[in-house]
Amino acid sequence: MSEELRSDGELMAGICARDASAFEALFARHHEPIRAHLLRTLRDAAAADDLAQEVFLRIWTHAGQWSGAGSFRAWATRIATNLALNHVRTVRRRRELPLEDAAEDEDWEEREAGRSAGSPRPPGPEQAVEELEWRERLQRSLRRLSDEHRAVIRLAHGAELDVREIAERLGIPAGTVRSRLHYARKQLAREWDEEEEETR
Repeated sequence: MSEELRSDGELMAGICARDASAFEALFARHHEPIRAHLLRTLRDAAAADDLAQEVFLRIWTHAGQWSGAGSFRAWATRIATNLALNHVRTVRRRRELPLEDAAEDEDWEEREAGRSAGSPRPPGPEQAVEELEWRERLQRSLRRLSDEHRAVIRLAHGAELDVREIAERLGIPAGTVRSRLHYARKQLAREWDEEEEETR
């Protein structure tokens, strides 16, 4: 069977058996979406490129850790998210070093020289960590909603559609959209408050 026709699970089984062609097929299938996720998270193309490579290195070396439950893409995205969090925390620690210690970092001069004076600066590492953690919490809460409630929330806040447009898109009455939005927002707020309490 052509590698392109094999499922992710079959390709992962091949990788566990050290089949390089299976790895190449999986890489070709998922590299760009994983890199795009990292780029959205980090807003740093070079870091996204490096971490995407690291994700697939880990997939090659730790393929046996995938249980096969759920989608491969979701598992790989979790690896990418964890690597991104580690990356921004490392950057934050480096920027907290005294100036003389930072200058000894072999990558420091190259990193600083590569910044264009006129280019917009990315958010600071602390902000990036906060945004990433916030996004992760939101995704966890959204996954707990029913498909119907999650759909209206995504259309209202992700696609920025109004009630009438959502009703037309989903083929349901506007009143039903309002009801689902109200319930979904109430549930999200409750879960958010509960997580806030747990982290205090």
